[in-house]
Formats: sequence, structure tokens, C-alpha cells
Amino acid sequence: MIKLDSPAGSNNYNINNKRAFAGTLISRETIEKITAFAYEMCFGTGHHRDCRTGGQYDRKGGEKFCNTFQGKLAEAELYNYLKLEGLELKEPDFGIYPKGIWDDSDLEIQGKKINVKSAASQSNLLLLETKDWNLQAQYIPNILLNNGASVSYDYFVLVRIQPDIKKLFKTERLFLNNEIDRKTIDNILSANTWYFDIAGYSTNSDVIAAIKNEHVLPQNAILNQYTKMDAGNYYIQSGDMKPIKNFVQELKTI
Repeated sequence: MIKLDSPAGSNNYNINNKRAFAGTLISRETIEKITAFAYEMCFGTGHHRDCRTGGQYDRKGGEKFCNTFQGKLAEAELYNYLKLEGLELKEPDFGIYPKGIWDDSDLEIQGKKINVKSAASQSNLLLLETKDWNLQAQYIPNILLNNGASVSYDYFVLVRIQPDIKKLFKTERLFLNNEIDRKTIDNILSANTWYFDIAGYSTNSDVIAAIKNEHVLPQNAILNQYTKMDAGNYYIQSGDMKPIKNFVQELKTI
């Protein structure tokens, strides 16, 4: 795996192994379902944590909605893709959970746990917050949830979404709002056509190797000259991830 470009002594990092976005249309029905879920989680009875693990600021309602919408949309589209490929797997979890409770995997197929990471279409990094993952690529909050029993993900899949919902909310000055009515959000989302692609996947062993080889974007690092990292993250570049077709073939042999 290739490390990001970073001049010696610099806190600036640049991507050097990209994979082009190849968008597939997302149905309006899926957008409406994900919107309802994300709105209830962020502005209704659910709970979404205010601060990333190791993060430096509290997220407002608008940002939490963007993160929830993008993340659950990525899960739904990966599920739809795998179903179309003839694979049988559990549906994404649409439960509305209170504080302190969450689902312990994004998708599961024949006992294999899949961690789905979402990003905007221009992104080329699978990111894992350093304080959430141990050296065996196990998700620490899941270990705490399971009273110390280790919980590992077998696969990590990067799904990208277009347009960038965070940019849409920032344009409308909603990103930092804690109160947004549902109609306002519906109007923003319905005014756009939505696409996804699956940039690739990595195995548990790949992530362990990235951690061991110190593929880390530190907190406060500057990525691609513009993006300041709120928290430290392990990373794998999209160009180092395996093609999704290989993932399907591998799953069919399980």
C-alpha cells in the first residue's frame, strides 16, 4: 500500500493513488427512506454522538444529519448492489437507537461482518479514526459493548456519494444548525440527482497492515491543501483497495 505524499517535517498530505468516481443512479425511493431515517436519528427520538472519537469540536444537527444520511445511504446501496449480484445478506439496520446503543456491524453475509465507510464522490481515502481501532483492527466501541469480547470486521468497503451533501447544507447555511424542519431538507435533496459508486474494498488483514505501517493522517493535518483533519485517522487510498467485482467473487465462495 502507498503512503500519502508528505514532505519531511510537513503537516501537509496529498493523495497519490486515486480511483475515478463511476456513478450509478440512486432511486428516489431510496433517498426518501434514508432521509426519514436520518431525520429521526438526528432531530427525533434517536441519538447520534456530538463529537468524533478524539475530535475537537461538537457537531451540530445539520452536520450530524449529513453524516447519518451519507452513511446509511452507502449501506443501502451496497446492500442493493450485492442483492443484484445474487448474494443473500441481512438488510441494513434501520433501528432508531437511544444514546449508548448502536448496531455492531453495517452489513453481514454468511457470518462475515462488513464495515461500510461512506465518502463524497471526490474522496479517495478509506478513513478509520485512530482512537476507535486497536492494533488488530477491532472496533473498540464494539468491544466495550460486548463486555470485552473482541469483534472484528472481515471486510471494509468504501462507498462514495454524489453530490456532496455537506456542501449542499453549507451552501444553504444549514450545516451548523441544530433545528431544521423536514420540508427544508426534502426540498434540498429532491432538487438534486443522486449517484453512488463502490470505490473498492479491503480485508481485515489489509487494515491491520495499514495500522502496522503507520498509514496515519494526524489530527490537524492538512489534506490536499484544504481539509483540516478534526481527528487522527488510519487510511487506505482508494487506488490500493481491491475492485468490488473481486469482492463479489470472494463472497460467492464462502
